[in-house]
Amino acid sequence: MTQVIDTGDPLAAAAVQAVHEGEVDRLRRLLAEHLHLATVRLGGDRPHGNTRTLLHVATDWPGHFPNGADTVAALVQAGADVNARFVGGHAETPLHWAASSDDVAVLDALLDAGADSEADGGVIGNSTPLADAVAFGQWNTARRLVERGAQPKLWQAAGLGLTDLVHALCTADPPPPAEEITSAFWLARHGGQRATAAYLLDLGADLNWIGYDQFTSLDAARRSDAHELAEWLTRHGARSVHEPHPGGS
Repeated sequence: MTQVIDTGDPLAAAAVQAVHEGEVDRLRRLLAEHLHLATVRLGGDRPHGNTRTLLHVATDWPGHFPNGADTVAALVQAGADVNARFVGGHAETPLHWAASSDDVAVLDALLDAGADSEADGGVIGNSTPLADAVAFGQWNTARRLVERGAQPKLWQAAGLGLTDLVHALCTADPPPPAEEITSAFWLARHGGQRATAAYLLDLGADLNWIGYDQFTSLDAARRSDAHELAEWLTRHGARSVHEPHPGGS
């Protein structure tokens, strides 16, 4: 049975500190002296009995801890499960967390160690690390996941501006339903991908659909600082949720 220790435990605190400060030699000594440490689950710092592993500690937001890739390698060498699940409201693997932190070096280290790029359990639709990366606008890790074999869905391809793939998916038999076209259009705006957005708009995407975070595509473009794209959308009749609709009060 996997051991759970409170993060206030001196051993857990020392290990977390070593991970966050990039003290890889110190971490290796701790792992050698306490053979169970690579596989323990840490609890007590999050509500409702949530637990995580040291690999989750190494990939937690905001990521980019010093020597992160070497930390991952040390933990895996000591027996850490690269596909271990967070236990809580979701079931993310460390790869989900690295993707959500836009930490490419750590993402590569996890993939090199055998992390499953198609693992489910993510915050976004209980889906993959790629879904989390695209939804959260973590474009560096999103692109790296695709480079390393992750299979984008239509909305993910649209957010990344993979127009050829978007075209292939939209012309498949059967074609995607209208709501998927609109969702993909919204994500293209979120990613600042004008060419992809134009293609999807021509397919009938709803220009003013209120999507994720209660934003329209114009709001999504503005949030991403895609100013030229926002202007293009406005010229095509796009509106913000903060603007009255024609005929409204």
